[in-house]
Formats: sequence, structure tokens, C-alpha cells
Amino acid sequence: MPQLLQFTSKGIYCETGDFYIDPWKPVHRAVITHAHSDHAYGGHDLYLAHSRCVPVLKYRLGNEITVQPLEYGEMLLHNGVKVSLHPAGHIIGSAQVRVEHEGEVWVMSGDYKIEDDGVTGKFEPVQCHVFITESTFGLPIYNWKPQQQIFDQLHRWWKKNQQDNVCSVVMCYALGKAQRILCGVDQSRGPVYAHGAIENVNEVLRNAGEPIPSAKRITFETTKDDLRKALVLATSSVLNTSWLRKLAPFSISYASGWMEVRGNKRRRAADVGFALSDHADWNGLNETVKATGAQKVFVTHGFTYQFAKWLAEQGLDAQEVKTAFKGESIDETAEEVGNLQ
Repeated sequence: MPQLLQFTSKGIYCETGDFYIDPWKPVHRAVITHAHSDHAYGGHDLYLAHSRCVPVLKYRLGNEITVQPLEYGEMLLHNGVKVSLHPAGHIIGSAQVRVEHEGEVWVMSGDYKIEDDGVTGKFEPVQCHVFITESTFGLPIYNWKPQQQIFDQLHRWWKKNQQDNVCSVVMCYALGKAQRILCGVDQSRGPVYAHGAIENVNEVLRNAGEPIPSAKRITFETTKDDLRKALVLATSSVLNTSWLRKLAPFSISYASGWMEVRGNKRRRAADVGFALSDHADWNGLNETVKATGAQKVFVTHGFTYQFAKWLAEQGLDAQEVKTAFKGESIDETAEEVGNLQ
């Protein structure tokens, strides 16, 4: 008997159910964990995703795609295989995929974090026999501070820049990190602006009923005086462009888990880095694997060798597998950014 989920050249495949999870090549049926571009590709005939994921999925891939929405915990039976989605806490609409057949349960984590950010929904570990996990930050050096401490740091940096009459620019993902920052910053401290690519995503989510706070879109009419005391959310695609030069004088920061390592801040010529990640840290990864009760673990992306080796040393049957998933990047690609306006 083949294993319930198989790792193929197209993606993670359930032969019994005849569907794939986050496939990176065109297939007939695709179950999508979330709408980031390394997990949600175009070209599939049928998509299944959490209902909160659908609006951005259609924005990224086109309104013409056929998507079946599913709620957390709702069970779908297909070819004798039970499929359900469970909160991953990564970004809005992100999900873990639970697959069950004849009493055997596998869970594909997608990307996840275990801290409740108040935006995406609280992560819920799912009991299973086999767990497929990411390991973007699968080294002991990555241990996140509580979210509020990071926002306190950001507020202090923003206040100092205001005193120096300098614009505060935060480089962040247009989907995920930007919404988390908007929901976490204290907008009574000053005006908050956003790059068009970020506001495009925000508007899609707001139109879908998500309570994303307002941000002013930077346009050709926006003046330097408007931005002096402002906090500006942008993607790294604006570096070394006239769009960014218009904001001068400015101070640049990055909101990314990679900022936990000081050298990454220096290499990006950032004035400050905020270690705010939408992925689980070392403790979160270990806590989650333990909570699933799985005795067999596949590690798909990130520090796969190191984390799989560590789990094996703890007595689990663990191994790394190669996929097209990328985890968190400091730089956001043009595809991930989408339409720049």
C-alpha cells in the first residue's frame, strides 16, 4: 500500500483521494493552505481553500478560477478520504490540511505560527499519525519575543524619527505582515501610509469583511510634508527606486524573522530590524510537533536537515523532503507583490 500522502514532482499527492496539497505544477484538484505564491500557483482546474483565503486567492490568480470554500473543522469526504482545514495562524485564511483514510491521519501544516496575533486566528495543533511541517526558522537561535514587545520597539523608533523629522519606512510582505502591522500599531501616534501594492491587498480583504484598519495610499499627489511624521508600509521592491527617494529623508526598517540575526540587518542596510515573523520559531516548531502526537514527521522547507536531524535525535521517525516551498524571505518578489500602483 502506498503511503496516504506522497511527495511527487508536482506536489504532495493523495492517490486515494486523487488530489494534491499546494501543488507547484498544474493539476486537476488542488487543496491550498494559503495564498502566498510559493503555495498557491495558477493553472489548476479546481481549488479548495478556507473561505477567508478565497478573496486574495482570486485576486492573485484571477476571478475566473474555480474555488470551493471550506470552513475550519468542516469535513469533506472525497473518494473515501476525509479532508478538513484547521487554523494555521500564518496569515488571514491560512490552514493546515488534515487527511484521513481508514483511520490513518496525516496533517500538512503549510506555513504556521503559534502566537495569536489577533488577526489571522489562533493556531490549533491537530492530532495525527504523520505530520508534514515547515521549518523556516528551525534553529535554536530563532526565539521570538511577544508581539507587543516588538510593537513597543517599533513605536519607540517611530517616535524618535518624528522628533528628527524623518519618515519611518517599514519593509514588509504585502500579504500577511502588512495587515498584522496595521492591526498592531497605534495610529493615534501619527499618520500611516501604505504602498499601492499593500493597499490593493488591504482593499480586497476589507471588501471581504476583514477588519483591516485604514491606511493612506501614497500617490503622485502625496507630498514630503505629508510623510514627515508618518509611518509608511512598503515592500522591498521599492528599494533604489524613485518611489522611495520621494520619501527622503527616511529611516528604513524590516519586519521579518530574519532580523533576529543582526548580520541580516547590516546586509540590508536597514537602520533597524523588527523580528516579527508569521512563522513558528524553534520552540513553536518543537511544541507543535509534540502536540500532534505524530511519530513520523516530514520536514518540507527551511532548515530541513537540521530540524529533521534534531527530531530524529528525540526519538521520532523524521526526514527532510524537497519541495518548492520557500518560507519567509526578506525580499518580496515582483510576483508576490502583485500589481504596483
